[in-house]
Amino acid sequence: MNSDPSEHPTPAGEAMPPDSAEIAAQSVSDDISNLQSKLEEANSRALRAMADFQNYQRRAFMNEQHARTEGAAKVVSGVVGVLDHFDLALGQDAAKASAEQIIAGVRVIREELLKVLNQHGVSLIRPEPGEEFTPGRHEAIMQQKAEGVAPGRIVAVFQPGYALACPGTQTGERVLRAAKVSVSP
Repeated sequence: MNSDPSEHPTPAGEAMPPDSAEIAAQSVSDDISNLQSKLEEANSRALRAMADFQNYQRRAFMNEQHARTEGAAKVVSGVVGVLDHFDLALGQDAAKASAEQIIAGVRVIREELLKVLNQHGVSLIRPEPGEEFTPGRHEAIMQQKAEGVAPGRIVAVFQPGYALACPGTQTGERVLRAAKVSVSP
């Protein structure tokens, strides 16, 4: 018996049944088409994500630059007033001013400068004699014996230090310059 399809003609209007090779080829073709569309969609999403990230970086950089400029502008605007007072003091007739008046004027200007710094989160580190030595906040430049001062305690302050308020940090501040002190041995 021969099973050649040409031996058994199909009635008019009926399609010939597809063979399994044609079905497999069509299935593979559909799978490839489906995978290509998924690949194009994934590539499109990746490109959008990359563009979004680049935009985020650009905005973050611009925001950082703006914050720096604003911060500097606030500090400078406070210091400009102090400079004005220095100019006024320097414009005085030295022959008519006494040493006490000059010293008093310098003290006023210094206090004004400290006030401006304080408004921007800067505080003075000025430990008292007998206070415990704290590395990082204090810098020991020498050891000095002193009656009534326990070992490891501050004897004298040679130069004050400065700290900047840093909310969110462990100590809440960043030491800009440690106070220079002598310590009891």
